[in-house]
Amino acid sequence: MLQELRSVNTKSQPQSEFAAQKPAPPRSSCEAFHPTWRVFWVAFLVRVLYMTLAHTYHLRTDGDHFQFGWEMGRVARALVTGYGYADPFIGHTGPTTWVPPLYPLLIAAVFKVFGIYTLRSAWVILAINSFFSALTALTTYEIAARCFNRRVAVWAAWIWALYPAAMQYAVRWIWEMTLSTWLLSLILVLALRMRRVGELPSTADLGPHSNKDGRTLQRWLIFGALWGILALSNPSLLLFLPACGLWVLHESRDLRRQFGFALISALVFILCVSPWMVRNSLVFHRFIPMRANFGAELYLGNGPGAMGFLMEYNHPYEAPDQLRLYKQMGEVAYAQMRGRVAKKYIESDPRLFLRNSIKRVYFFWISVPHPSSGAWYIEAVRVANFSFASIAGLFGLVLALKRRIPAAWLFAWAFLSIPLIYYFVTVHARFRDPLEPLIAILAVYLFQSAEKRWPRWIHRDRTVDAT
Repeated sequence: MLQELRSVNTKSQPQSEFAAQKPAPPRSSCEAFHPTWRVFWVAFLVRVLYMTLAHTYHLRTDGDHFQFGWEMGRVARALVTGYGYADPFIGHTGPTTWVPPLYPLLIAAVFKVFGIYTLRSAWVILAINSFFSALTALTTYEIAARCFNRRVAVWAAWIWALYPAAMQYAVRWIWEMTLSTWLLSLILVLALRMRRVGELPSTADLGPHSNKDGRTLQRWLIFGALWGILALSNPSLLLFLPACGLWVLHESRDLRRQFGFALISALVFILCVSPWMVRNSLVFHRFIPMRANFGAELYLGNGPGAMGFLMEYNHPYEAPDQLRLYKQMGEVAYAQMRGRVAKKYIESDPRLFLRNSIKRVYFFWISVPHPSSGAWYIEAVRVANFSFASIAGLFGLVLALKRRIPAAWLFAWAFLSIPLIYYFVTVHARFRDPLEPLIAILAVYLFQSAEKRWPRWIHRDRTVDAT
């Protein structure tokens, strides 16, 4: 009887009403994870307005405009004035590989159009930084939406768009951070798409050669190209490349075919970086894959008198005697000499090296102390803000690993590998910027996962009242 009544009620309903009661099928394509462009435009306009109204594009001119992009700005100036890729410090010091080429070439293009070290060039470069930083809000949204849910994605994207600490390098620094951060987040988005994280399985996705597999040759080609471009922006991030590539390959149903795609992707990567490598070989007559200044940086972080900080007072751009020595020896010989001294000093006192390395781990996640002309409470707020984000992000990562959230191990490898070189050489707050989108996502996930629990005495009172 009940069955008949149900069938009658079902038949008696209008077709449109019955169709409206059906739940909408969930979307499983990449478009389901795309945010509205509103978050991008708000992020971009907020950054450009702040940079314009606060006059952060009015950069200091002392040291022959050295703070206008530091070494990268000097190389860009040399490119525009006909000296080639050279002169990272004051004066004409010769060819260089001190900094990777992508961002200096971008600065040089702006110099060519708007003038060398002009206010217009500074404004345009910071506007470009703001553009890359605003694009990162979109990739932050998709990473969070694929791995967690839309609520986490919305909060993380808007935090990235409006949080002052997330925009500082876009509006104040002429350096590569915003470009590198966006490129790394774009690689993470592509990796998630290749593994189809967050997408619903399809009944058509049955065979090993199914076109539903996200790990297609086209995406592998883009994967290699993006890593090649990122290497030309910040080679230190390449420490994360092996883990990212292996994660994409993991659980592939046709491993032989996917491994072949990965080899082709590696070839694309090599093709992207080979012009820079060939140039270095022709200019310096030796194989230099990316940069030749590692020894100098190792000394500045671990040489005599090191206390865990970068000894900027002994850097060629601040120490006249080191600049003269750099000119006399040439960049490669100078960096090798400083590296040998640093290694001897480390071997003579390994405990000091260990203590300084532990300090650098602390600095990377809690905050790098720096002299400040402001009040002590301003520095305290800065440290609290920096460390709170780190702690919340790390606890969010632990929670994601515990709950076996998709891509949680990919994020864990990023947290482990990207800071590794900085622990042993030198550290700065800006070195953490490529991880900031993940930190924001995981921090939001941590707080969105919190459960409301009333104290026991409240439950007891409610029980008494009810009786």
